[in-house]
Amino acid sequence: MKFFVDTADIAEIRDLASTGLVDGVTTNPSLVAKTGRSFLDVIREICEVVPGPVSAEVAATDHATMLAEGRKLAKLADNVAVKVPLTPDGLKTCKALSDEGTAVNVTLCFSAAQALLAAKAGATFISPFVGRLDDVGSDGMQLIAEIVEIYAAQPNLKTEVLVASVRGPGHVIEAARLGAEVATLPPGVLRQMFNHPLTDKGLAAFLADWGKTGQSILSEDDEREPARRSA
Repeated sequence: MKFFVDTADIAEIRDLASTGLVDGVTTNPSLVAKTGRSFLDVIREICEVVPGPVSAEVAATDHATMLAEGRKLAKLADNVAVKVPLTPDGLKTCKALSDEGTAVNVTLCFSAAQALLAAKAGATFISPFVGRLDDVGSDGMQLIAEIVEIYAAQPNLKTEVLVASVRGPGHVIEAARLGAEVATLPPGVLRQMFNHPLTDKGLAAFLADWGKTGQSILSEDDEREPARRSA
């Protein structure tokens, strides 16, 4: 499974990208607005930090303007994936952009029927919002299961399932078990995946035992090097 990070915070992206675990980035107008910076400048900088797909969302709602915005965004960097809403005009724009060779992320998906339409429109990614479905009493992961099953049964469809609105590591693990290709995670959720109390407990015990030896791996190397040279 590929991990995208869902943020427009450059510092967060640089820090997480340094782990080697980030395969791409997703943004939206709300996330970019929080930076207080120029939308286009933020997208350009993210694309320089992360070589994988960077989703940049159009702001228009009509096809003609979405298409013009999408084309402009696609010119910012080779790894831009234009993000469009799952509306009739959004899918029309998706079809036009994908036919031109531009990667498209279709967002705000809440049903398997919508996901099927997006795939037929040539979407590179479909973004089902699992957390928001859970919030209204639906089963977000059931939607992921349905979309993965439908796409698997239709090998002509090449769209990847990008699990969005992720609220915790449980969503990520279940999505991976179901066969979703991508999960986009808020920075905090990605960091939560490192944590387990038994890891912390085990490490503390190892460090305590090591401290009792009075040794230092680095200082031992430094002390022995002159002896090796003199030999």
